[in-house]
Order: sequence, then C-alpha cells, then structure tokens
Amino acid sequence: MKFTLQDLDNMLLVLVRVSAIIMVAPFFSQRTVPRRVKLILSFFLSLIVMNLVDYTAVSYDGVLGYSILVVKEGITGILIGLGSSLCLYILGFSGHMIDMEIGFAMAMEMDPTTQIQTTITSTFFTAIFMLMFLVSDMHYFVIDALYDSYKLIPIGGAQIKPSLYQIFVKYITDYFVIGFRIILPVFACILILNVVLGILAKVAPQMNMFVIGMQAKVFAGLFLLFILMSLFPGVVDFLFEEMQLLTKYFTQSMAGFLAVFP
Repeated sequence: MKFTLQDLDNMLLVLVRVSAIIMVAPFFSQRTVPRRVKLILSFFLSLIVMNLVDYTAVSYDGVLGYSILVVKEGITGILIGLGSSLCLYILGFSGHMIDMEIGFAMAMEMDPTTQIQTTITSTFFTAIFMLMFLVSDMHYFVIDALYDSYKLIPIGGAQIKPSLYQIFVKYITDYFVIGFRIILPVFACILILNVVLGILAKVAPQMNMFVIGMQAKVFAGLFLLFILMSLFPGVVDFLFEEMQLLTKYFTQSMAGFLAVFP
C-alpha cells in the first residue's frame, strides 16, 4: 500500500482536529502533562483515526482552500474539547465562593495546572475532580468523542450555527445554578452563623465579634467541607453527565443536527 501526498494532506487535517481536542480537553490539556506527551499522543491517535475516516467529501482548491480546511478542523477540535472542559470552571467557581464565605479567599495561590491565581478550596475541588475523572475512565470518553466526531462531522463539514450560542447560554445558566447548588449548604450555615454573631454583638457588645467571627467561620467551614466530601462523588457524577451533554450538543450543532436547542 502506497503512502501518497494526498494521504499526507488527509493525515495533517486529522492531526489538526485531534491535537486541538487534546490541547483543550480536561486532563490532557493540563500544564503538568508535558507538551511532548501531548504531541506524541495526538500523533498516534491520528494514525489510528485516519484509517477510519471517510475522505470522500474532502475537497479544496489550492493552498488557500487547504488552509481554510485546516482552520475549520482546528475550530472543530477546540469546540469539541471545550464542551468537555467547561465543567471544570463550575468547580472553580464553587470553591472560590466557599472560600469567600469561610475566609480562605485571602490566601490565594498559583494553580500549577492553569497558571492563574486561585483559592485553596478551588484547587482542592479541581484535584479531586481530576482524580475521579481518571478513576472513572472519563478520559476514554474524550477519545471516544474524538472518534465519534468524524462520524457526525466529516473533514471540512463543520457548521457554525446560532445553536452554538444557545448552548453557551445554557452553559452559563448551568454554571451559576450548579455552582450555587454546591455551595448552598456552606452559604446557609455561614448565614445562620452571621445572624447568631449579630445577635451576640447586640447582647454582649463588650465581646470582639470580629475576631470570634473569623475563627468561627473557619472552623464551621472546615467542618462543613468535611461533611460535603461524602456528597462530592454525586456532584462529580452530575458534572460528568453535564460534560457528556455539552460535548454531545457541541458536536451535533456543528454537524447541523441541532438546529434548535432542546
């Protein structure tokens, strides 16, 4: 079997989409994963996928046409990978809001995986999420989504439709709804604690409620986090379902199957 120049062009188109997904998808996109590992993984996945892709619909005219195909494949891979990675931001938002309530927001730290300033609880939630992501074999879901995308979206067949805007609106809605549902127990308990401290400040004004309140919030917050850890697997499982749903909607929208968001 001969390897022609056309085969090389097709392989490069496959490599662009696969690399874009790997560079954006959760776990694979983390800075702790070396770039060489990402490139090698993308290359070998491309070798596997290129033998399963239908190239009959691939057509371009000259270098400009091929460049347009490369850009479309890159955008397609980024959007598919983005659909599976957006749920990580929900946990980051929840952890940041919890730290603001219990007083840990003053202790910001650099997250080595994203290279941004974040809070302790946010980093902790993200680390636990990634561990469960690997243990539950969700990284295989990313690879399956990569392969299934070629069944729905042929090379150069991606369509940017208004339904993508509707998907982003749904994500923003779920971002706040799910995030506040996660932090609701902590928020409610800290609110009750603030009410109790306010009553005590009126009853016993000689007591320094500012100092007592800071310590009480820290202890109450740590106790609540200890209790919430038993419920965290259910939260992660719900986020996994949300991740699969968003990835499915992004892929269907670019394939032209999701004209109106359900």
